[in-house]
Amino acid sequence: MKKLSLLVVLFFSITLYASAQRPENRSNEIETYKVQYLTDKLELSAAEAKIFWPIYKNWQAEQAALRKERGQKMISFRKIEEIEALSDVQVQSLITNELNIKQKALSIDKKYYNQLKSQLPIKTVGKYYRAQETFKKELLNRYRNNRNRD
Repeated sequence: MKKLSLLVVLFFSITLYASAQRPENRSNEIETYKVQYLTDKLELSAAEAKIFWPIYKNWQAEQAALRKERGQKMISFRKIEEIEALSDVQVQSLITNELNIKQKALSIDKKYYNQLKSQLPIKTVGKYYRAQETFKKELLNRYRNNRNRD
């Protein structure tokens, strides 16, 4: 089991290291840390890992594409003073776009939740959701600790 966990982390680390030479180095570093964290917390069997990691990878890819789409559509909302320069119709359009993005995000989450629960024990799925939440806290603590050292 530990060998499988190590292989998963090593695979993701190598993949992310190859792309870490780009400016998004920090996001790759975070993703590597997240994969390691999930590997430790989920304690997946070899069979479960074969199911979980492809679903996770596809889920992350869809979320990244949605974040990119959101960034492109919300450019005018980034600075509050820009709102005053927009027409009411433009502001309404931006808000509607944001609501649509949130709905797409929820649809993506439901899609992958259904995939996970149909192929893995529900307690494993529950561990994943709990690990997602604890990872956010862990990452914030890690960031704060690193910032305090600087």
